[in-house]
Amino acid sequence: MPKIITELPGPNARAYLEKSMKYEPQSMSDQVPLVWDRAEGCVIWDVDGNEFLDWSSGVLVTNVGHCHPYYVEQVKDQCDKLFNCYDFLTQPRADLAEKLVQIAPDHLDRAFLVTTGTDATEAAMRMARRAHEGFEIISFHGAFHGRTYGAASAAGSRGTKNGFGPMMTGFLHTPFPYFYRCPFGSETEEECGNKCIEFLDWTVERESCGALCAVITEPYQGGAGSIMAPKGFFETLDKWCKEKGIYFIFDEVQSSFGRTGKMFAMEHYDIKPDLVTLGKGLGSGVPCSAVLGTSAITDVLPPGSMGSTNGGNPLSSRAALAAIDIIQREGLVENSARMGELFKQRFEAIQQKHEQLGDIRGMGLVWGLEMVKDKASKEPDADFTRRIVLNAFHRGLCMIAPIGLFKNVLRVAPPLIITEEQVHETCDIFEAAFEEALQG
Repeated sequence: MPKIITELPGPNARAYLEKSMKYEPQSMSDQVPLVWDRAEGCVIWDVDGNEFLDWSSGVLVTNVGHCHPYYVEQVKDQCDKLFNCYDFLTQPRADLAEKLVQIAPDHLDRAFLVTTGTDATEAAMRMARRAHEGFEIISFHGAFHGRTYGAASAAGSRGTKNGFGPMMTGFLHTPFPYFYRCPFGSETEEECGNKCIEFLDWTVERESCGALCAVITEPYQGGAGSIMAPKGFFETLDKWCKEKGIYFIFDEVQSSFGRTGKMFAMEHYDIKPDLVTLGKGLGSGVPCSAVLGTSAITDVLPPGSMGSTNGGNPLSSRAALAAIDIIQREGLVENSARMGELFKQRFEAIQQKHEQLGDIRGMGLVWGLEMVKDKASKEPDADFTRRIVLNAFHRGLCMIAPIGLFKNVLRVAPPLIITEEQVHETCDIFEAAFEEALQG
């Protein structure tokens, strides 16, 4: 149960918020004024001792829960041994590369370790361009792949680009099947997906200079509002790539390590991506990311062509190994699938009662709840969405700031260790916050 013992934000939180305003650029997300102090499992304590339940997982990172005892033990043990040695080999790095290849689909037989999701995106695109004669990369409207210039150039929204000057060349953008607001006005999910595939050829004909290299996509578009692709879309896209002789890059930074009810989201589909990016839940707290690929691609990389100061460092590798061990031993993939069904039932019940919950989409423990003025018009309601997040905060539930193309989508992504009791408790809080927001 949450426990709020001060006004929010409390006196200590206000002091740190003022310090941040004075010394930090205010360029990060506009979150509720929650100043984290510590966390355990699905519970967060702020600097004033208030307790909150967590629907954020630190933005889909702490899949094994906050400060899992075994995870902490493994990280502490590594801290006594070695932090960094550049790209000299260590046992944890070799063990992690082996583990990733073992748990990945059989066709992926190499693992390149880096630090952040953006690093992984950049590395995958560089690998594709080095191994292929072409250089053009196709990505989708609404996509988010990171914040560096290459990753931002691949993105299909203004959020990471606006005001930062010209982006990199060599990227083509095409519609993603956002069925609730289908760019083609399709009446069925299947039709929306098919129209987007058909439009790929139009995009290539109108924008390409004849040097296609790869397609990059997320299994679901997180930042755009947890947009799930229609059934069959990725299988058709995979086939399209193979017919064109180009690579298929699957960006699983947000979706891997049990988040969708499978170890990897690609396991939901009959596809064989050539490169797969991993991050967030891989390290489950300590920054760690990777690119899974085929030796046919990675073997073209000569020594010194790709590396990283901190990539695959022993601390992050040890943390990732601990996280994978916890996920497997404690059945967190299966728990994600089970608890996801409970969330779906609760959200559907709320949707039936209220006009403002326009769309529910998700799988496992990642859900997007799209808020509208009413179901008939589908007019986005960003103000209402923001009120829900603030109300939930004051009731002891931590939610991430609204996401989506119109900032009217709530992201639900608790740690994978969440229990049935906590699912219902958090949903009760959410429903109360929702109904309070209806009052203005």
